[in-house]
Amino acid sequence: MDKLKALEYFIRSVEAGSFSRAAQRLEISVPAVQKLVGALEHQLGVILLERDTHGVRPTPAGAEYLDRCRALQLEHDELRQVERRLKGSSERASGLLAVAAHPQLAHHVLLPVLPRFHALHPEIEIDLRTVHRISDTDAVTADVLLLHGWPDAPPDYVHHRLGGARSLIAAAPEHWAAHGVPQHPSDLTRYTCLPMRNPSGTLVDLWEFRRQDQAVQVPVRGWLSSNAREVVLAMVLGGHGVGRFTEMTTRNAVQSGRLVPVLLDWEVQNGPPVNLLFKGTARRTPRVRAFVDFVLQCVRSMQTLRDAPAAQAPTQRPAWHLRGYSRASATVRRSD
Repeated sequence: MDKLKALEYFIRSVEAGSFSRAAQRLEISVPAVQKLVGALEHQLGVILLERDTHGVRPTPAGAEYLDRCRALQLEHDELRQVERRLKGSSERASGLLAVAAHPQLAHHVLLPVLPRFHALHPEIEIDLRTVHRISDTDAVTADVLLLHGWPDAPPDYVHHRLGGARSLIAAAPEHWAAHGVPQHPSDLTRYTCLPMRNPSGTLVDLWEFRRQDQAVQVPVRGWLSSNAREVVLAMVLGGHGVGRFTEMTTRNAVQSGRLVPVLLDWEVQNGPPVNLLFKGTARRTPRVRAFVDFVLQCVRSMQTLRDAPAAQAPTQRPAWHLRGYSRASATVRRSD
């Protein structure tokens, strides 16, 4: 057992109040934290942390031990800072980096900023892959993943949830000119809406809205649906219907006026969160660390520059996603 590391994990768990939050701050897996803290308790022969569904807190023995550990931890932190400075002079970010991303995130988030990353780290060669699921072959073998939704990440992955992707209801200006602009979400039942099918196979034909304490669910219908976002976007841009898209990936079309969002005083619910993932064993690899830090900064900058705040994405899949309905709107009919 690495005693210094075990002390660090114990201290971070107390400070964070849970193993999961400590693991996220340490950028390691939850089982790794639990295992080492458990080994420390076994070696000492005492229980240091009380565990329950709300998190962890120190026992009386744990609180006494924590006070004695902090001074040692400070000395250890100072030593590690010296080591990092020494290593930084000899280690450079270089080599091949495999990056897997959902197609829309690859095209609209990564591609615009990759030249800047290359200028900062010219010795890193990027293998950029588009994937739909974390289980895809190209995703499993990637160093870093940028994914929409609620991926079932293995326990040895570090998982950064980067917030909700704000969603917009939009159509071409000629479509609104011909059919009028909806004034309330429920008006969308009278429009031709072109829903998308998510990677799990569910047709997302239930559009949900919230404004203060008002919540509205709208089952939408149209003559075309697709699992390819670009297909739906092309049809909407052509004036053939109304679509639901993430603001992050349609910014250029909106700014150019080719796509006009409506119902902006409502928040579109259940927009898929953006997730950055990488294997915990790779967190200290210079090229992985450099890319992860760069992408985190870029995505957060994009969210900060928005005119409206990001939607609060649920940490769990929506009910219609979890239950595997062929149509999301089936949840409304079944609950009636």
